[in-house]
Amino acid sequence: MTSAIDERLVRLLGGAELSDLRARLRRRYELGPADGKLPSIQVGKLNEAERAALASLVGRKGGVAASISIDVSAVDRALSDAGIAPSLRTALELLDGPIIHRETELNRIRDNWAAVLAGCSHVDLIAYLASPLNFGVLKRLSGNQPDSASLICRQTEDILRRLPAAGVPRAQIAAEHLGDAHGLDSARPVATLTLAVLRSRSSTDTGDDRDTWAAVGILVNELARPALFLNVPCSGLPVSPGEPQYASLRLLARRPPEWTVASKSILVCENPNLVGILADQLGTACPPVVCVDGHLGAAQRTILKQLKESGADLRYHGDYDWPGITIANYVIAKYGAVPWHFSAVDYVAAAKSAPQLRIPLSGRPAIASWDADLTAAMIKTGIKIEEEAIAERIIDLLGEEWLRWNKRAY
Repeated sequence: MTSAIDERLVRLLGGAELSDLRARLRRRYELGPADGKLPSIQVGKLNEAERAALASLVGRKGGVAASISIDVSAVDRALSDAGIAPSLRTALELLDGPIIHRETELNRIRDNWAAVLAGCSHVDLIAYLASPLNFGVLKRLSGNQPDSASLICRQTEDILRRLPAAGVPRAQIAAEHLGDAHGLDSARPVATLTLAVLRSRSSTDTGDDRDTWAAVGILVNELARPALFLNVPCSGLPVSPGEPQYASLRLLARRPPEWTVASKSILVCENPNLVGILADQLGTACPPVVCVDGHLGAAQRTILKQLKESGADLRYHGDYDWPGITIANYVIAKYGAVPWHFSAVDYVAAAKSAPQLRIPLSGRPAIASWDADLTAAMIKTGIKIEEEAIAERIIDLLGEEWLRWNKRAY
């Protein structure tokens, strides 16, 4: 409000001691008719100061009444005739700011959010926002501002229409469509909504941002943590038999190799050092090996997906510790890998054959999805065993079993 406040109004209804009374009067207008016309207002549970103020307002003596009825039209005329304020409502607004009619405001907000939905045109975004829970995500991302939400939706649709891409860096997509190379960085509104829509239409999404982007051809840190492999037959990659090789996410996504692995077994291991040991000991005679390098990154997930889709039979071995069990659970569930000499029997045998391996297990136990007895044995024995420590045993097992698995030569 820009009108000057009459000092008489301040003396009549102003001040901190009457703030609760003013709030109660304002609430009557907020909850009353949309046109703001109230015939009367009954105000009860008055303290002495509030009773004196209302008595002065309506032209009565203070008295001791617990409640006072205000004839709003009469008070409006009195305030106007005295030149204090055009009406009681205006007087309250001069003192404490605009009075917002609740129902009218709720209808306005509802209409604005309905307009946000109506403005969406991409079928996947519309389907995602049909859920009240998901619509709540949009409200949060926009700071509960419909105008901001509309902009986020338009920009998200621009990104969705650009997909799938063919191995394009995320920063490039963001710069081209949002005018900001960081516009699709993690936790940014358009990135969050785009990823949520992509995940809503996929039954196999890992929940990892890099994987979700990679699945639609957008690369994030495309040269970080390349996938390590040894003697995996393929065409389209410059490989040296017997030597460990790296394939970046950039290469795997932009120019996917042709993996000639149909019906062939491939050892999937956890640790890069084991790959080096196998290369040193077996060289070109080593069976095909792929390394997940701890918790899988986008390149590791991509190469396993490509190998599985090419018909490979994946066999998994990892560390005997709780992170190792967690990684194994994921690889087995996600890529259909089969545990390879990675059981309770194998763990107990390794612990007995290498008594010097007395590194204690730490962390929260994980249940091995393929062998609950393995978890029990690890808890009972209480030591961790890394793949490198049993490398000789792994080499012996590879020699014994691989020819039986793969009757056709690579």
